[in-house]
Amino acid sequence: MFILELSFGDEPDRLAARPAHRERLQALHQEGRLVMAGPYADDSGALLIFDVPDAEAFAAVVAEDPYYRTPGVTIANQREWSPIVR
Repeated sequence: MFILELSFGDEPDRLAARPAHRERLQALHQEGRLVMAGPYADDSGALLIFDVPDAEAFAAVVAEDPYYRTPGVTIANQREWSPIVR
């Protein structure tokens, strides 16, 4: 599994790009590649957990979504994660 942590700025482009991003997330979830995702309660960022086979697949998922390159969206952290409880 891989974790992607985002931080958000106040740029309006982020909110305009969010509906298409959320549609992509729903598709990834239906495919089983996204376990869960959502914004922090204060909307300062978000946490996404992906279930993909390797770092290359994770990089491809991130590269496919232009939201992660939208002004106001910053990838704060990304790393492999090994949960012991599911």
